[in-house]
Amino acid sequence: MKTVLTRAAAVAVPAIVGALFLAAPATPQAAMQPQTGGDTVLPGYWEYTTSAVGVRDTEQKCVRPSEINRFFGGLSTRRWRCTYPVRQVGNGNARFEGTCTDHKNRRVNVRLNGTYTSESFTFRGGAQLARGTPYLPASITARRIAAQCPANAEYF
Repeated sequence: MKTVLTRAAAVAVPAIVGALFLAAPATPQAAMQPQTGGDTVLPGYWEYTTSAVGVRDTEQKCVRPSEINRFFGGLSTRRWRCTYPVRQVGNGNARFEGTCTDHKNRRVNVRLNGTYTSESFTFRGGAQLARGTPYLPASITARRIAAQCPANAEYF
């Protein structure tokens, strides 16, 4: 049984990491703004790395001003829709707890927390594949590379 669970986790975790960090925010735009005026996460050209169970993925995307709340609050994906009833953002710290559901109605519990500045953030946490099982560790680290995006940049 333990081997089956380990195999299932090894296959599922990369998708779960996508859910963790590429999930659509569930609250209005104003709720995602940091609560102190000077530390709003800025738009521009960003690089972010996700990691879970030894699998790392790094991408670079151009984030427009209209997309910064979606980017900072949990990136978006076509596969997973996440809601975060617990969402605390302010004074350089952020904490999110919620659930992610895919198009087949599979559900995963998610916990993330970490620190941010106007040009970087680091969130650590995990995903719970089944009720009563431990959370599998995951992380995302992001940094703003430039205020302006290169001509050939992929947009968020």
